[in-house]
Amino acid sequence: MTDEPMTRFHESPEDPFSVGNSVSAVLDHRGTVVGWGDRAEAFLGHRGADVIGRPALDALVDPADREQVVAAAAACLRASGWFGIVPVRHRDGRRVPMGVRARRVTRGSPDCEWFLVGAPAQDVIQWETDRSVLDGLFRRAPIGLAVHAPDLSILRVNRAVARIGGITPEQARGRRTGDFVVAADTETVERGLRHVLDTGDPMIFTDQPCRLRSDPSRIRYVSVSAFRMEDSAGEILGVTQLVEDVTERERARLRLDLLNDAGARIGTTLDVTTTARELADVLVPELADCATVDLLDPVSRGEEPSQDGFGPVRRTAVRTDTPGAEEALNPLGSLIRFAPETPQGRCLAEQTPVLVPEVRTIEDYAAVAQERADAARALGTHSVMMLPLAARGLVLGLVSLWRSRTPEPFEEDDLTLAGEFAARAAVCIDNARRYTRQHQAALTLQVRLLPGELPELPAAEIAHQYIPAGAVEGVGGDWFDVIPLSGARVALVVGDVIGHGIDAAATMGRLRTAVHTLAELDLDPDEVLSHLDDLVHGLAAEQEHNSRDFPLDQVTGASCLYAVYDPVSRCCSLARAGHPPPAVVTPDGKVSFPELPAGPPLGLGGLPFEATELELPEGSLLALFTNGLIQIPALDVDEALDRLSQELARPGCRVDETAKAVVDALLPAEPGDDVALLLARTRVLPDHCVATWTLPADPRAAGQARTLMAEQLGAWGLGELAFTTELIVSELVTNAYRYAGGPVTLRLIRGPRLICEVSDTSSTAPHLRRARTTDEGGRGLFLVAQLTERWGTRYGREGKTVWTEQLLP
Repeated sequence: MTDEPMTRFHESPEDPFSVGNSVSAVLDHRGTVVGWGDRAEAFLGHRGADVIGRPALDALVDPADREQVVAAAAACLRASGWFGIVPVRHRDGRRVPMGVRARRVTRGSPDCEWFLVGAPAQDVIQWETDRSVLDGLFRRAPIGLAVHAPDLSILRVNRAVARIGGITPEQARGRRTGDFVVAADTETVERGLRHVLDTGDPMIFTDQPCRLRSDPSRIRYVSVSAFRMEDSAGEILGVTQLVEDVTERERARLRLDLLNDAGARIGTTLDVTTTARELADVLVPELADCATVDLLDPVSRGEEPSQDGFGPVRRTAVRTDTPGAEEALNPLGSLIRFAPETPQGRCLAEQTPVLVPEVRTIEDYAAVAQERADAARALGTHSVMMLPLAARGLVLGLVSLWRSRTPEPFEEDDLTLAGEFAARAAVCIDNARRYTRQHQAALTLQVRLLPGELPELPAAEIAHQYIPAGAVEGVGGDWFDVIPLSGARVALVVGDVIGHGIDAAATMGRLRTAVHTLAELDLDPDEVLSHLDDLVHGLAAEQEHNSRDFPLDQVTGASCLYAVYDPVSRCCSLARAGHPPPAVVTPDGKVSFPELPAGPPLGLGGLPFEATELELPEGSLLALFTNGLIQIPALDVDEALDRLSQELARPGCRVDETAKAVVDALLPAEPGDDVALLLARTRVLPDHCVATWTLPADPRAAGQARTLMAEQLGAWGLGELAFTTELIVSELVTNAYRYAGGPVTLRLIRGPRLICEVSDTSSTAPHLRRARTTDEGGRGLFLVAQLTERWGTRYGREGKTVWTEQLLP
């Protein structure tokens, strides 16, 4: 015997017991060899003549193995057939383990014969293992197996695939995938299988939807792998498909994706309503057909909710993909009261989710939809769940989810997933509520600190625009002011405190109060800024000292532009502290930005400020603004200034129209910083409304002043004020003559009020005092104060001016 036949025998991929591969022999009823196959001789080395007629135990079995073989023969006799592994002796004496299959053969006589078929034991064991694996794939494997012909008809499926389709394996044979799977999903499956057949490239773990015709509303997902089948000659026999139901895994992945999506989409702003709407948008349509978010009424306004969660709720957000759902829902913005016994009431009171998986009866609809039960029933609502919105121990409201178009009811997994959304949204809503409360407090404080309705002024026509920063940035410290001064003059102020929030608004209020106080002293603009600089420097030191108790306080800093306009002289005096210069538009439409000395921001301390004087023609437009107007993301500063110039130069517009046009042209819907814009169109008092006289420094000055004053009032038609004004002028001129010792200037100005001014070269200020009964004088200024609307003193480079104002009849 040679090795070549054995090698060919072991390499055969066929059944080891097939005719072409197996060793065969025939034994009579006594165990004598009566037949011997050619392959038996080739494999075991025994010629037929050497073994035929001899007992098989003597010819083919080693004496040491006889007991094992005899036991196998006895089992064969009892069962009329047998299969097992027995040792067979080769002609050269070697023991060859053989897999033997024995079958009884009857020839019509009482005695029987045995037909033996054998093969090498290792081939038989491998074949049996392969056969067992194949049998397991079709009978016991949890992964589906489907064998398709080249035309994609089904040749065979295993029990796992049959279970997915709800059929038996026999029912699938000869049919097609489309007989069990909906058309859209069938096209996906067959397109992939055709690609495998055409190219030979395997398909590996491809996830596909799989909706059965028997239950098309239930979405399944399967993972498909496939390979092409070929015979030994390379002919294509079909394609084998491995199918695993991964519906739960896919649902878990989708839920995780949904949670990640929710984290990115919920809480993008610090606005309660927007956050509620974002929650509803995440839930529909991925989890529900309709979602409503109801917040306790105080929460919807940014206020503190009740500790017990009771009280009416306001419908803050609604999202639905179901036509006609609005009829079954309370409208957006409506106030709703849920009774304690309703599912919504229990959800709020107990702070626990409520799942109603099936809504069937009239009582069920009445419980979940109350007065809108009929509409909900007509809509087909069949499953509902409510989840509380709770954060930091407070109940903020609840979210309700409804299913009507989606056939599957809500499950516990859906409740858990929705609970994750609700928990995230509740924290965002509470943050937004807290911010809204703080933002509203800061905005209220700021609005209260800003000027209200501005008075009619003889010096200028005034308009203003104040735009708070967007919700994210928070209220800032920008401010503006219009302060009437003596002599029909007006002070125009804009400023900007560093930072945002209540601290910035409070600091702004302190600075505005200081500006008013300094303006009452009639100081020059540069002097006003110097005093403000000292104040801000002191505030910064104060905050630094208190930083241990208030670590979030901001270091105070500010910018400011202060201007004083005189309608008599048409002179405007300006000074700035780290603030953008104003814009000046002349009556012919030319726009310029005067080069004012910049000056340091307020709070640095010890640095000087300079004032500049401009002569403005009547009808000039003076625009003061904070940097939020020109420092915007969409434009660079030069582009913003160009656009500002274009809007300011529009001819024929009222001042208030121009102010609004500027804001609309430059600012986005929610600016990143506060913006204060103050416009003043200058006026000039005509010459016939101003009378000025210089009086000598002698005792006759008071009499001369009374005469001149009476004549001028008569010319103006204000004779009714002559007596009162005579007393005022006499007192002021007499004091100037008595204490100044130089020439005296008397000026009368007729505007909305009658202004009387007496100027001298002295810097000594008159003081109002209460005279004793024994005093001969000291009552003059007291009378002046009683006879006038207001009075005061301002100082110039060469003396002072005492002024009074009287209401016109």
